[in-house]
Amino acid sequence: MKPKDVSILIVDDEPSIRNSLAGWFKMDGYKTEVAEDAYEALKKLQENNFDIALLDIKMPEMDGIELQRRIKEIDKNIITIIITAYATVETAIQAMKDGAFDYITKPIDPDELSRLIKKAIEQRRLIAENIMLRGKIEELQSLDEIIGESPAIKKVMELINTVAETDSTVMIRGESGTGKELVARAIHAKSKRRYFPIVTINCGAYPEGLLESELFGHEKGAFTGALYQRKGKLEMANKGTLFLDEVGNISLKMQMDLLRVLETKKFTRLGGDKVIEADFRVISATNRDLEQAVREGSFREDLYYRLNVFTIFLPPLRERKSDIPLLTYHFIKKFSLSMNKDVKEISKEAMNLLMDYDWPGNVRELRNVIERAMVNVKGSRIEVDDLYFSISSPYPKPEGETLEDVEKAHIKKILNKTGWNITKAAEILNIDRVTLYNKIEKYKLRK
Repeated sequence: MKPKDVSILIVDDEPSIRNSLAGWFKMDGYKTEVAEDAYEALKKLQENNFDIALLDIKMPEMDGIELQRRIKEIDKNIITIIITAYATVETAIQAMKDGAFDYITKPIDPDELSRLIKKAIEQRRLIAENIMLRGKIEELQSLDEIIGESPAIKKVMELINTVAETDSTVMIRGESGTGKELVARAIHAKSKRRYFPIVTINCGAYPEGLLESELFGHEKGAFTGALYQRKGKLEMANKGTLFLDEVGNISLKMQMDLLRVLETKKFTRLGGDKVIEADFRVISATNRDLEQAVREGSFREDLYYRLNVFTIFLPPLRERKSDIPLLTYHFIKKFSLSMNKDVKEISKEAMNLLMDYDWPGNVRELRNVIERAMVNVKGSRIEVDDLYFSISSPYPKPEGETLEDVEKAHIKKILNKTGWNITKAAEILNIDRVTLYNKIEKYKLRK
């Protein structure tokens, strides 16, 4: 990193100290800002990114040790250096325990500080490099797990290569466990945005208010418990890719807010009035029948078309069973390495069992079955007794109806009775529409 690329924040309640430090660093070509207390420093950190923060330990209201803790909550990778005129073993130990890179005592020796800053910059460079490499490894692992030679999966790979070169929005459709996030990561990894982050959010995992905060971020005091300003996923995805998983489950209000952002790429944090611009590509995924949801009025038609410029359908595993042996051996190899086991094969009888099963949980379920088998296996080969199917059994069912059989039949009866009016059916069943959609998908009910 060149000095002009390094930004330093100096926090000291003594004007002569902070101004002289700022002067030294500017002469060396660094970008600097100063703050006279912890609160001004936190405000500057919320507005700008810094590589290094120099923190005086003795300040009114909030000392440098507490300030460092709060800074690390905002940016855990920022390099902090403690400045003190009262160096003690206790404060030095506490500062280092809390993540300080080093500490320096007053009066400050400019040459000593200059050497310390150069070491801090090298540390910052290594942190950035590690983050980038971890991201690359995750992306490569994602690409490795799109396994198969069936015509269906080859078509998916062809579509990934085609759309990755563009900046179009992509909607990935498929049942749970088919690997929608892997496809999203593969598109990102092959795109021109691959050197920037792919930020994932599971829209179905958050209630409306929390999802809004996760996407847009919030300012300090925006709501009860918002003690600090926080960036949202939209900001984090700047120059990269935003992956909206389970996008079909968001509320109508959030759909309207999201549509506005997708059209303008501008937004404000909750409780804020500063307009933020971000450049990101959107990839979404859903296992819902969005066309039906549009007809029912539970999903906006304009958002549907905005998200669905290019569609990739992922086939369920039961429709590409020829890929099961390749996937099985891929997972055996993967878990042999991670569990340090010497397992190399699976018996013919066990493989036949895998091929006969319908895989309602798709590739994710197969992965879990093999991982569990790898825990159980004693020798170098997986046998039938090592396999366990958690969702349903491939073995013949005992006579009689299960609770799920009864539920499936009752839901189907109500749907037929209401002419597949989802709203009316959900009212009769006393469940919400999202739950009803999930059960329709789970039981694969069709008109």
